[in-house]
Amino acid sequence: MSDLSIAQERLKSLRMSEASQYLPTLVKEAEMHDKSYLGFLNSILEYEQKRREEKLLERRLKWAAFPSHKTLDEFNLDEQRSLSRKQLNQLKELTWIEQLYNIIFLGPPGVGKTHLAIGLGLEAIHQGYKVMFISMGDLVHTLKTEEISRKSKTRMKRIRDANLLIIDDLMFMAMDQHEANLFFHLINDLYNKSSIILTSNKAPKDWGELLGDPAITTAILDRIIHRAEIIHLNGDSYRMKHRTSIFESSKV
Repeated sequence: MSDLSIAQERLKSLRMSEASQYLPTLVKEAEMHDKSYLGFLNSILEYEQKRREEKLLERRLKWAAFPSHKTLDEFNLDEQRSLSRKQLNQLKELTWIEQLYNIIFLGPPGVGKTHLAIGLGLEAIHQGYKVMFISMGDLVHTLKTEEISRKSKTRMKRIRDANLLIIDDLMFMAMDQHEANLFFHLINDLYNKSSIILTSNKAPKDWGELLGDPAITTAILDRIIHRAEIIHLNGDSYRMKHRTSIFESSKV
């Protein structure tokens, strides 16, 4: 076995598999640039650290389960005048996650609620936070099947471990007593532990009619709104304004 192969095996045994695979290239670069022993060692350590960070980012993006990739830079503020550039930049700083604040985006369909939620989620992942995205319908199903489904159990563990949970389309459907109770226990578990972004086309005052139980509604609202920024997004649907037609290029 060559010295290079021995070195690669030793790196693997030290759980530095990324540097082990790339070692031949690092050796050639070191020889080409006449690096010192310390410089070569730093190159190995730097490459291993960089690849670990990249793989962690890839893993967290996969776990977040975003339905699409929509960044904050792609959000058109000209289409949404109810949010200022200063406010968007403040949200982007993510200090509210450290302060365990919740963000509630309210407004009709198509005004950018989900885009903003995903954009903030992506920003949070790139800043080292663990993020989970889930629609309200999927969340209710996952809560109800947690005890009988390994997939649901894994998903709920990631949700409870997240620094930021994004719940899309909150209160788009009525819940029965059991579902509302499960939802309350989740919110209670996350209270003072994680931040939540909620998107909804119904204001908190209207949530009671969908949750059914007044006591549960009060308890949920108390925990969500205790530290929350409610952002009202107005205007016409972006999707409807910019929809395309199969007849646009047709001649009459």
